[in-house]
Amino acid sequence: MAPLTSFPQQNTIRVLAADSTSMNTQMLVEALARDGQFIMAGSASKPADVLALTRREHPHVALISARQGDNGMAGFELCRDICSGSPATRVIMLLDSSERTAVIEAFRSGARGVFFRTESLKQLAKCILCVHSGQVWASSGELHYLLEAVAEPVPMRFCGVGGNALLSARELDVVRCVAEGLSNREIAHRLTLREHTVKNYLFRIFDKLGVSSRVEVVLYALGGGSAPRPASSITPNPMAASSIAANAIARQKKESALAPVVARSGSPFSVARH
Repeated sequence: MAPLTSFPQQNTIRVLAADSTSMNTQMLVEALARDGQFIMAGSASKPADVLALTRREHPHVALISARQGDNGMAGFELCRDICSGSPATRVIMLLDSSERTAVIEAFRSGARGVFFRTESLKQLAKCILCVHSGQVWASSGELHYLLEAVAEPVPMRFCGVGGNALLSARELDVVRCVAEGLSNREIAHRLTLREHTVKNYLFRIFDKLGVSSRVEVVLYALGGGSAPRPASSITPNPMAASSIAANAIARQKKESALAPVVARSGSPFSVARH
């Protein structure tokens, strides 16, 4: 059978599935198994079994439902355990809806994408391919949630292994401005700096945090000061309404250029790192 998406052929991707019930999991496994791009690494109905299967099969991508049985939050803890014990496995959280709290919690748990049950199997295949390639699967609206969460007036802590602060107070000011979607010129105006100085601050922030884009800085902050796994780009939905997230992406696109990534619509566009 032909692949579900128009992505170029590549090595098959090992996928593990753990939906909310055994029946749902089996249906999901059978549907994905019909796509020649994927090899199903197995399925399990209990979190402990999922972890054991992940350690044994080393799947590239794990589809984890936020709801596990009767527990609507167990999937988030399972996601954390997978990311901690099997860091090479990228997790996609299966959510019932794009509710703000669930989206934020999914990314805080280490997920590299969120997928909703109202979306098609074709979209799920595209989501798996994007996450496996190192991208983050999120719409502009979902990215907006993350940017809002980071922009909330709570202390930002960027600490190293020894607990030492990674960023100076001025660098934290720049990070807060980035979270608001401000351009380098707007940051310079707000902080009474030269635009060139702002650029230097950003380069130092990227270097200290081990990231390469404004969006990754936001995800880093959202994770409570823990470095995100490598991700060269983020996959927003260009059809979403104007928002803080759209502004952040626009600022990046304006101030530098990167290789194209694939949006949820399947149309290529560029997201800048700086």
